[in-house]
Amino acid sequence: MIAYYVKMVYQDSNIVRHDSDFLSKGVRCAGWLFRPGKVLNPPIVIMAHGFAGERTFGLPVFAQRFAQNGMAVFLFDYRNFGDSEGQPRNLVDPARHCQDWESAIAHVWSLPEIDTGRIALWGTSLSGGHVIVTAARQKGISAIVAQVPYVGPNKDLFEFKNTIRGTMAALQDMGKMLIGRGPFCVPVVGTPGAFAFLTTEECWDGYHSIIPDGLSWDNLIPARSLFKLAFYNPMRSAAKVTCPALLIAGEYDSLIPSKMVKQAARKMAKRTYIELPCNHFAPYTGEFFEQTVRLEIEFLHEHLKIYDQY
Repeated sequence: MIAYYVKMVYQDSNIVRHDSDFLSKGVRCAGWLFRPGKVLNPPIVIMAHGFAGERTFGLPVFAQRFAQNGMAVFLFDYRNFGDSEGQPRNLVDPARHCQDWESAIAHVWSLPEIDTGRIALWGTSLSGGHVIVTAARQKGISAIVAQVPYVGPNKDLFEFKNTIRGTMAALQDMGKMLIGRGPFCVPVVGTPGAFAFLTTEECWDGYHSIIPDGLSWDNLIPARSLFKLAFYNPMRSAAKVTCPALLIAGEYDSLIPSKMVKQAARKMAKRTYIELPCNHFAPYTGEFFEQTVRLEIEFLHEHLKIYDQY
């Protein structure tokens, strides 16, 4: 696969950002490459979002901070999401997402002037599970960061999955797919008691806090996503992760219990487990963002062997 740059779309005194798209199973995925200024052959952190998220949802600030600290960053949208191609739009499918992670890694290996012997994977929420699964399968990964990671099914995550209405919505969507019609969609996020995937007290405000101002976003995903998630269990891959792993859990996370994240961490030979007094969405903004990103930079500096100060 040939790496290519479309155009420079972001620049400050320390960072240059280029479009750098790639193919996953023949479908174009949109990627951004952040390069730290005046750093030759930097290591690279590969990033993608969690449940129904796009790369613009609170992740560029992490990427920029990593780049300011001597690391290149490759941030991408999954197939069917954001600026990537693919149909149906916004289909959450962990198997497809993990294929996209592997394609993104293959793309990064082809990039010029990057030290591809020093690659870290960074995931958050659902993609925190994806980096666990990918690192267990993929050789040559130097480290992973899993932030408030989804590590397996739990009763708190999707309230509507326990209702007849939720199951019927997923079946209706599957039926429409089989006859070649457009998807039957349900909301990603709602207030407590609403018919949506994410409905705990923190979800509505928390999810919207990471969506950029002025961005048009459809709060809908195909209901079959429920079935796609039903048997996805990154916990089963945790023991196969041999590279250093940083797992950050939220003590008050209403979606992913910290005890489950700790259980996954214990299965990893080279784990660092940190529990912060916050909920699921707090690490993306404000004081908890600052605390979280500092911890991640320190971990990545150590395991990507970055010795200079930035």
